[in-house]
Amino acid sequence: MPFDVRRLDIYRKVPKDLTQPTYTGAFISICCCVFMLFLFLSELTGFIATEIVNELYVDDPDKDSGGKIDVSLNISLPNLNCDLVGLDIQDEMGRHEVGHIDNSMKVPLNNGYGCRFEGRFSINKVPGNFHVSTHSATAQPQNPDMTHTIHKLSFGENLQVRDVQGAFNALGGANRLESNPLASHDYILKIVPTVYEDMSGRQRFSYQYTVANKEYVAYSHTGRIIPAIWFRYDLSPITVKYTERRQPLYRFITTICAIIGGTFTVAGIIDSCIFTASEAWKKIQLGKMS
Repeated sequence: MPFDVRRLDIYRKVPKDLTQPTYTGAFISICCCVFMLFLFLSELTGFIATEIVNELYVDDPDKDSGGKIDVSLNISLPNLNCDLVGLDIQDEMGRHEVGHIDNSMKVPLNNGYGCRFEGRFSINKVPGNFHVSTHSATAQPQNPDMTHTIHKLSFGENLQVRDVQGAFNALGGANRLESNPLASHDYILKIVPTVYEDMSGRQRFSYQYTVANKEYVAYSHTGRIIPAIWFRYDLSPITVKYTERRQPLYRFITTICAIIGGTFTVAGIIDSCIFTASEAWKKIQLGKMS
């Protein structure tokens, strides 16, 4: 006798004449389909969208930078003439540059009475400072007014990525216009290397930083010291890495199968319970009538 392959069918079919459609079953089926569609669209949205995963490690991520960090500074001094404003840079590697002018621009404010300084320059990856002062001026003013507003101070590439909230421009908007005009300002920065890797594997290197500041009028044995706006920095050995990721396809398929199977199973249990209870109630009613 030949072997009947149909015996391997684990999905046995019930003859249609043995099934019974009900209004309750139709209602549950419609609700079931709507619910599955909602869950499917939710999962599809999550599958298409990317998530940002962050991690911390100890390393210098941008080894191709030559030991340099690009800096972008935009600061306004409304009560100091542009002829007096200069940028000085120094660090522990022996760099000492007074009146840095490369890639910088001075824009007169208040009819030439004030100045906005914009500059892009690089610093070495060692502790140091850069400061806005009148040290490079030909003649030093008697009472330079160092009140200021910082529009931007950022390091490395400009990272403007949705869902990444970081202190990439922590001093942006800092307003010191009400400060003592003769005071110096110290901003102590802790710079944290930051890497952003997108879905294609392309990496962008930037830096976040924390800041503390103080304001003071300095004196020496020769009298009051000329005020300046100091940015003293040090680098953190910890690197923050943000990575774009997308849910793998196999996980998406597994979830969809779980949604469909689970919804049908639960709906079947509910329909069976309602149908059984309805039949039992009908029998009780028939028993009362007989």
